[in-house]
Amino acid sequence: MTANPTDPIGLDGFEFVEFVSPDPQAMKAHFEKMGFVASHTRPDGGVVRMKQGDISFLINTSDEPNAVAFREAHGPSAAGMAFRVKNAAEAYDLAVQRGARPAEAPQNALGDYPYVLQGIGGSLLYLVDQFGGESLYDGWTEAPGWAEAEAKNQVGLTLLDHLTHNVRKGQMRTWSGFYGDVFGFEEQKYFDIKGKATGLFSQAMVAPDGMIRIPLNESQDEQSQIEEFLRRYNGEGIQHIALHTDNIFETVEEMKRRGIDFQDTIETYFDLIDKRLPGHGEDVERMRANRILIDGSDQDGLLLQIFTQDTFGPIFFEIIQRKGNQAFGEGNFQALFDSIELDQIRRGVVKVDA
Repeated sequence: MTANPTDPIGLDGFEFVEFVSPDPQAMKAHFEKMGFVASHTRPDGGVVRMKQGDISFLINTSDEPNAVAFREAHGPSAAGMAFRVKNAAEAYDLAVQRGARPAEAPQNALGDYPYVLQGIGGSLLYLVDQFGGESLYDGWTEAPGWAEAEAKNQVGLTLLDHLTHNVRKGQMRTWSGFYGDVFGFEEQKYFDIKGKATGLFSQAMVAPDGMIRIPLNESQDEQSQIEEFLRRYNGEGIQHIALHTDNIFETVEEMKRRGIDFQDTIETYFDLIDKRLPGHGEDVERMRANRILIDGSDQDGLLLQIFTQDTFGPIFFEIIQRKGNQAFGEGNFQALFDSIELDQIRRGVVKVDA
């Protein structure tokens, strides 16, 4: 493979996120409420694939050392993620040449799969080239009738849009350098977000293929939601996972009907939408009823999004619909930060001077 200088590894989107949990059945049940179904199981039964649209989540219940250690260190957590590449063997060799470190675990969610790197917070970063017509799961046990079950259970989620990393203070540039030097990611946006008592920096990194987006979050203080995540999670890791839908209203209303809890937003946010984005054309009252956020502009298009409550430990999910806008919604980022900070204040984690 001759490396493209603008896309040296040959990236082609996300393939999966790997999860572990002390209670994998509860995790599986929650994914089912979110519209996923079990489609394939690794032949030894140690990993189940939960599928919806082009999204795959692997729940690793095996007793392999990396899965056990990650479960014990973090509880319910995201233990790995996979990038699709054009040629896994060549991409792996080139990634190591460019500074990535090989994973130390001899076994992983894909068995003895060799093309795995060390990722954020001790997680695994898989490079896979079997997808689409050549499925990575062809040798796995297929659940009878899973395609029909998926069609019946789905809530309209189509693909993994992005996922975030929460990192320790001083490490944001380390990880942006890793993704930039190894994979050719570039910075799309830099945020400096401040609330009543805390703040964070965020650097949104985007891969050359435009399909893999990883915002990196770093605290500005010792109390912020980033620091609380690091304490609760016992280290750096994936904070939230954004899932795309073509109709956010229908998706969120169905998820709420099934009992999925979402973050709230202050009422004034919805009062100011028409002033902030005149002519946006969306149903503000339906947005208000569902607490859905909106951002964008005439030039860049619109973006609609909402965030669930903490789902697995401090990890949560985002539901997002892009109507031409490929950014992350700076105004909504502030609204999310304010919402989480208000919850921290209510719980006494953050103290605010009277």
